[in-house]
Amino acid sequence: MLVMKFDAGSIGSDDRLRDMARLVQQSLPRRPVVVTSALPKVTDLLLQGAHEAKARNGEHEDRLQELKDAHEKVARGLVAEGPGRRRLLGHIGALIDELRTYYTAVYSLEELTPRTLDAVAAIGERLSCELAVAALVHEGLRAQAVDGRTLLITDEAFCAATPLMDETEKRARLHLLPMLDTGVVPVVGGFMGATLQGVTTTLGRGGADGTAAILGAALGAEEIQIWTETAGMTTVDPRIAADAKVIPQVSPEEAAELAYFGAKVLHPVMIRPALAKGIPVRVLNTEQPAAAGTLVSPQENLGPSGPCAVVQRKGITVLLVSQPRMLMASGFLARVFEVFDRHQTPIDLIATSEVSVSVTIDSVEHLPAIKAELAVLGEVRILREMAIVALVGRGFFRHAGLARRIFDALVDVNVVMISFAASDVNISVVVDEADTERAVHALHREFFSEPSA
Repeated sequence: MLVMKFDAGSIGSDDRLRDMARLVQQSLPRRPVVVTSALPKVTDLLLQGAHEAKARNGEHEDRLQELKDAHEKVARGLVAEGPGRRRLLGHIGALIDELRTYYTAVYSLEELTPRTLDAVAAIGERLSCELAVAALVHEGLRAQAVDGRTLLITDEAFCAATPLMDETEKRARLHLLPMLDTGVVPVVGGFMGATLQGVTTTLGRGGADGTAAILGAALGAEEIQIWTETAGMTTVDPRIAADAKVIPQVSPEEAAELAYFGAKVLHPVMIRPALAKGIPVRVLNTEQPAAAGTLVSPQENLGPSGPCAVVQRKGITVLLVSQPRMLMASGFLARVFEVFDRHQTPIDLIATSEVSVSVTIDSVEHLPAIKAELAVLGEVRILREMAIVALVGRGFFRHAGLARRIFDALVDVNVVMISFAASDVNISVVVDEADTERAVHALHREFFSEPSA
């Protein structure tokens, strides 16, 4: 059994949906379950309309029409005039009417709760699921839409719900296995679930990956495929370096690091249920379906260790706290970290010496208050418009001379902070934002460029 999740770009038009259907058709001997994201930009439009309804400016009516027109356009391009098209347009119209009901309630109450946001956001995957079924049927497959809210049972943490795995596994097997046994392709809208009481929830952004992983784990899938518009994870952002190479295999830890630094190919937290059961996750390209893509699998299934990518993250702020009296003083670091915890500001990198500590953050919402509290503990300096440049890989502890190669490559770049992750998958440096691309190119040439003839 195979789970095939298609991202927004892979189903964003009638042509893309037909391509999706052909890929599913080719996989039929493996008994596929299809999981869909919403169409491109739809989730943003849905939430924008909800906020406009709360503001009572009347613009939410424009969002309703925009969403209706976009989905009807795809439906008309997908299905010829006749009963099938009328049925599909009827499904779309009913969902738009349901959305209008939510917007009207928000408008009337001037209140927008997380529970309502989830009900609104789930409309996107419910719409795309109907379009995907129509595309599969058009290709001659037997397919059926399955409401993700009947399968994924979650807690009540609206907008970031956590699945209740035992109940979800029971329902997934109950609903999906009989369909697979009779040759029907189930199509599930990702991202959404429901509480035990049937109230709609969502898993948060990236949640369609989560639906695929959870269903794959529940059903014991042989593989989970994440179909995207990219060739997989690459050794560097292709927008920065033209010689970026696809990474054949990565560990879950490497995938998490790459995602943090902006490789939005998949959501590593969301795919964890599958990896915990040893089910491999493969990232594939809908435009180049024959390409191998990137395989995310446990480390014991991977090849030799070493660097796999150079990544960067801009918009970083560095705080340096120095206090000579902290020498051998227990509890100093705890007091520093408590300040960030009180203001709910995550720390990205940490470097310490006998008399100082340096940290990086990417949210400056509470920076003035944080600085004021840290000033009680010692002298505080702030460096703005900085960037993290990191070498990601595996087994760095075993690679003698790795640090020398990094700093030889960065000989012309001013490095203000260094951090070697305890997880053995990341060596990071902090540089001025203006030096980011220069640092990335230098490291990519050192570790991934082909030697000159």
